Amino acid sequence: MLFRQLFDRDSWTYTYLIADLNTQEAVLVDPVIEQSDRDYKLLNELGLKLKYCLETHVHADHITGTGKLRELTGCEGIVPENAQVACANRWIKHGEVLKVGEIEIQAIATLGHTDSHMAYLVNGDRALTGDALFIRGCGRTDFQSGDAGTLYDSVTQNLFTLSDETLVYPAHDYRGHSVSTIAEEKQWNPRFVGRTRNQFIEFMGSLNLPDPKKMMEAVPANEQCGNVVGGNKIN
Repeated sequence: MLFRQLFDRDSWTYTYLIADLNTQEAVLVDPVIEQSDRDYKLLNELGLKLKYCLETHVHADHITGTGKLRELTGCEGIVPENAQVACANRWIKHGEVLKVGEIEIQAIATLGHTDSHMAYLVNGDRALTGDALFIRGCGRTDFQSGDAGTLYDSVTQNLFTLSDETLVYPAHDYRGHSVSTIAEEKQWNPRFVGRTRNQFIEFMGSLNLPDPKKMMEAVPANEQCGNVVGGNKIN
């Protein structure tokens, strides 16, 4: 299995390239439109066929590259079930397994950051946790129908119950980290360690964070697979 972690510095977003080297089939998880040329070039250099672009959720801090990459490669765009993305090719459900060659990617419902969020367990040993769980942090819960109690339940019941050795690969990092483990996050993540559900809800409600700078354009664009902002096609 080929597994690459790619980074967009403007939005602090990790995109993940996963491929079966026997079949040359590949998936990109959480692509960023400004990095579409980079990703397309890498696919071609490695001789890979992009089968899917897979989203953890409808992002508010960057515009997805799915629409552009779908035009370039003919891949399918897949989003979590209940995501309001009419242009998606497929909606993936909790527990569903996506096959990329012989690689198995299992969807894990991790609601709370938004009301339609999935983490993805890749071949049973690494979790792409989206904005549900960061390295020593977690995503905010104050917009896009987010709910702090739901996020607490999602992380503690659906992620912290994975094997301690499971690698944690988040959708964002703001502190220079690239990977963690479930065991580390259960022991050291300050958002969860030592906090009850009610204490977590109270803490998340006190953050008073500014809106993401691209939210007003990113959310409607991502509901159109990154293809349209204000009726104009993105090139």
